[in-house]
Amino acid sequence: MKLILPYVQVILSILLVGIILLQRTGAQVGGAFGGNDNWSSAYHTRRGMEKWLFGATIVIGILFAVSALVNLI
Repeated sequence: MKLILPYVQVILSILLVGIILLQRTGAQVGGAFGGNDNWSSAYHTRRGMEKWLFGATIVIGILFAVSALVNLI
């Protein structure tokens, strides 16, 4: 188990970074510097692929955290 766990963590971390980068943010480049684009990302409903990516991010994040805790034991 101790031999396989680091490889599992590397794969999960690569998947997690990839899924996070695929998600579209509500703020464009101007929003990163304090601009307002009149579209709040906090008040919209996720649909389709965006909803799937959001759920996958949560699941993979939890799996990564659990694998890190198991690695400590």
